[in-house]
Amino acid sequence: MSELLRPAVEGFLLGASLIVAIGAQNAFVLRQGLARSHVFPIATFCFLSDALLIAAGAGGLGSVVQAAPTVLFWVTLAGAAFLISYGVMAMRRAFRSNALSAVGGAEIRLGPALAMVAALTFLNPHVYLDTVVLLGSLSGRHAGEARVAFGLGAMLASGVWFYTLGFGARLLAPLFARPVAWQILDVLIGLVMLSIAASLLWQAWG
Repeated sequence: MSELLRPAVEGFLLGASLIVAIGAQNAFVLRQGLARSHVFPIATFCFLSDALLIAAGAGGLGSVVQAAPTVLFWVTLAGAAFLISYGVMAMRRAFRSNALSAVGGAEIRLGPALAMVAALTFLNPHVYLDTVVLLGSLSGRHAGEARVAFGLGAMLASGVWFYTLGFGARLLAPLFARPVAWQILDVLIGLVMLSIAASLLWQAWG
């Protein structure tokens, strides 16, 4: 058992270091958490998506992704276009006169919310590079049950992060009772989305 603990902890720490960052997916989960809107299904979707990609990477899909640069190129362009549109939406939302509140801040039905987070997840090539390629290649240092433990550790880090981010955001609710706080958050989200889009385009044509 102790032989499996080390790769599991290694997977957990590496997974956490890749997931815990300001990104498009995390920004959306945070905003929905602050609004207390579909938090559990959205956090669960993010967790299961990461788990699926981590499992694929540990199973050897990383080498396939690395061998398909054309696919990554078009995914990068699609992701950049989507992030630009979402970033512009966030900026427009921030400067509307009817500012949001912590109770009704993200009134969106579950279906569109899941579609949005799915696009933020699977149209971001960094997701594949981090979970499938990087974690997948590093899991190759282990074999058999140790490789499985490594993958499970990374999946656990994802679950802990997304549920903590979604439900822990409620602790900030008093701060976001002020409309200006929502405006600042939306400006920051817009800047994050646009900066990620710019970096994706730079990578595509750089």
